[in-house]
Amino acid sequence: MSDAKRLEGKVMLITGAASGIGLACAERFVREGAVVAGLDVTPRPDAWSAIEKAAPGSTYTVGDVRDEAGQNAWAAEARARHGRIDSIVTAAGVAGGGPVHLIPTEEWQRVQDINLKGTFLSVKAVLGAMLEQRSGTIITVASVEGLEGAEGGSTYNASKGGVILLTKNLAMDYSRMGIRANCICPGFIDTPLFRSVIDSPALGETKDAIRDQHKIGRFGRPEEIAGAAFFLASDDSSFVTGHALPVDGGYVAGHRYGHTKLMGLE
Repeated sequence: MSDAKRLEGKVMLITGAASGIGLACAERFVREGAVVAGLDVTPRPDAWSAIEKAAPGSTYTVGDVRDEAGQNAWAAEARARHGRIDSIVTAAGVAGGGPVHLIPTEEWQRVQDINLKGTFLSVKAVLGAMLEQRSGTIITVASVEGLEGAEGGSTYNASKGGVILLTKNLAMDYSRMGIRANCICPGFIDTPLFRSVIDSPALGETKDAIRDQHKIGRFGRPEEIAGAAFFLASDDSSFVTGHALPVDGGYVAGHRYGHTKLMGLE
C-alpha cells in the first residue's frame, strides 16, 4: 500500500477546533498531510502543540463564530499565509432545548446564532477564495437530531435541521463552480459537550436508553466523525455533494425494541 498522505498540500479550516469533533478533524487532517487553521472560543489547548509541530504553518485562533468580522479575518489570514483554502469543517456548536413554551427567546436565539448563523458565517468567509480557485469542499456538522425529532430538542434540532438544508443549497448553488458541500450528521458522540449534557443527574436512565438506540450498541468517538470528514474532504468523494451523511451507529436506521435477543443475535 502507498504511504502517500492523501491531503498533502491542502489548507483546511476548522471551527470548534479546541476539542471533540473539531480537534479530531484537525488531528486526522494533519496526519494526512494538510495544514490546518483552527478557530474556537476556548484558549489554545495543549493538544495543538502536537498539531503545529506535525504540520508547520498550522495555526489556532481564539474567536467566536458569531463574529462575522473575526471569521473573515481568520479566513483571510489563512489564505494570505498559504495562498488558498481547500476545505472548511464547521464543527463549532452548542446544545440547547426544552419545551417551546418554557424556552426564553434569548436562549433560542443564542443556539441559532452559534449553530446555524455561525455555520453560515464560516462558509461565507471562505467562499470568496473557493470561487476564485473554482475548487473547494465545505463540510458542515449537523446531527441526527437535524434529521429527526427528539424529545425536548426543539432549539438544537431546529438549528441543525437548518444546517442540513443550508448545506443542500450550497451544493446546488456552487457545484458548477467546483465547490462541493456535504453535511455530516453525527449520532451521539463522546465529546466534552456531550458529557456535559448526558451526565446530568436530571437525565437519570436516559443515557442508557439513548445508547441503546445506536444499533451498534455504543456512543460514537470523535475520530469516527473525523474519518467521515476526511472522506468528504478527499478526492474519494469527488462525486458526492449535497449529501447529509449520518455517522451514527445506526441511530436513524429504524426503531429498536429488543427483538434481536429473541432472534439470538445478541
